[in-house]
Amino acid sequence: MKKHTVVTDNTQMPTKLDFSPVFNVAVPFIDRHIVEGRGEKVIIRTTSGEEVTYSRLVENVNRVGNLFKNLGLRKGDRVVMIVKDCPEFFYVFWGAIKAGIIPIPINTLLRAKDYSFIISDSGCTALIYSPNYKGEVESALELMESKPEHCVLTEGENGIKERLSGASSELEAEDARADDDCFLLYSSGSTGNPKGAVHRHRDMVVTSQYYGVETLGIREDDTCFSAAKLFFAYGHGNAMHFPLWVGATTVLFDGRPTPDKVFEAIEKFKPTLYFGVPTLYAAQLMDMESNERDVSSVRVCVSAGEGLPSDIFHRWHDKTGLIILDGIGSTEILHIFISNRIDDYKPGSSGRLVTGYEAKILDEKGTEAEAGDSGQLLIKGGSTAARYWNNPGKTAHTMQGEWLNTGDTYIKDGDGYYHYCGRNDDMLKVGGIWCSPFEIESKLMEHPKVLEAAVTGHADEQNLIKPKAFIVLIDHNDASPELDAELLDLCKKDLAPYKYPRWFSYENELPKTATGKIQRFKLR
Repeated sequence: MKKHTVVTDNTQMPTKLDFSPVFNVAVPFIDRHIVEGRGEKVIIRTTSGEEVTYSRLVENVNRVGNLFKNLGLRKGDRVVMIVKDCPEFFYVFWGAIKAGIIPIPINTLLRAKDYSFIISDSGCTALIYSPNYKGEVESALELMESKPEHCVLTEGENGIKERLSGASSELEAEDARADDDCFLLYSSGSTGNPKGAVHRHRDMVVTSQYYGVETLGIREDDTCFSAAKLFFAYGHGNAMHFPLWVGATTVLFDGRPTPDKVFEAIEKFKPTLYFGVPTLYAAQLMDMESNERDVSSVRVCVSAGEGLPSDIFHRWHDKTGLIILDGIGSTEILHIFISNRIDDYKPGSSGRLVTGYEAKILDEKGTEAEAGDSGQLLIKGGSTAARYWNNPGKTAHTMQGEWLNTGDTYIKDGDGYYHYCGRNDDMLKVGGIWCSPFEIESKLMEHPKVLEAAVTGHADEQNLIKPKAFIVLIDHNDASPELDAELLDLCKKDLAPYKYPRWFSYENELPKTATGKIQRFKLR
């Protein structure tokens, strides 16, 4: 078998992926497109007006790989990327991989303290960053006793852009194996220091084939637009390795994904696949109450990051005629492993297992839960991170043999659909019965005046835990005791009495991670 190849055998279920003994993932994701005749096709369009063809992508990936080698970086060295969504993100990420160097794209919304921790924890030899983040990055470096040997801007004086023309556009892919370390993704660190999930060369192939192709049906003639950024595991697949896997096109937007900017991009670039998060879909629905928006180019809408309430699903469908495919993924598993499909969906659920993954739900005793009972969700599949970087204790806790503890509480119903209940530490025990905050939140969001809701446990006068609801209204002036009564009546229609919120608190906004997940622990 040739070097750096992967063979898909579609005669079996699930599809079997065979990797050659020598396999650098940059070859099938980057180099292959020239051989297959896509050199003049556009792979990247940016909202600032730039276009990049596959041939230019290959040349600049090679140039960056050579730049790293010229700087003295060696196989296995690590390079931290604090880079906005732009073509240089592709060049640096894939150039590093092709040269045998391990890229580490990190959250561009972090502050100096987190940057200094990740840069130090990774032991990186080089740091590449966009000028937009210069202030925070330089503050982070000031906090560090030992700094990376090379700190380079993506553009500006002596930046990556300016150095490209001086580097060779020819680069032989460094030999690797499918199970070798390829890149790291650090978690958002919402409850402690960020953790670096170590992904292998094979992992992007697994998610691209099993979720991108076999679940979403992504094709070469598609255009992808992701509101989630490239440094997120979710956005990383949506906007980069899925379109590269099939030879499609991606639209990159480096700004804040507000409803008006997102609609503007959809109307201008006509994507066929659109990837959002529940909070953004809710805000877009509110925008459409007063604005006419054209989403006619889109054939598939996807949501992840937090469970999608069924009310948002139905309202989006009523307004646009489109189905939102909700799913669950994680940094550790790289992308979505449970999902709804266009021809197989249940509103309010995360869907069924993606091809190539297995799941089990464990109760408090560590035995598999019965259908309809909640428990901890564990996943097994070919894209699971090998380990956490420099963190054997957390690795042992989370990566249990072939299984990964997702940290999420789920229910599997009798039809095989999985229902999100919240993070394991978000679950409430009210009157001795486990209670899902997400179920109560979904019900509250059915009220036309409610934009967002979060539910946590709160002690009453007898020090017993009861649900407390934190509400963000579309119009803050609507808060009133009368609205409290309306929300309580809404809950009483479908929820068991122990699930009724005992208190309502109206907020301007809810605390969230950079990926849009509600941080309920901050409300507690």
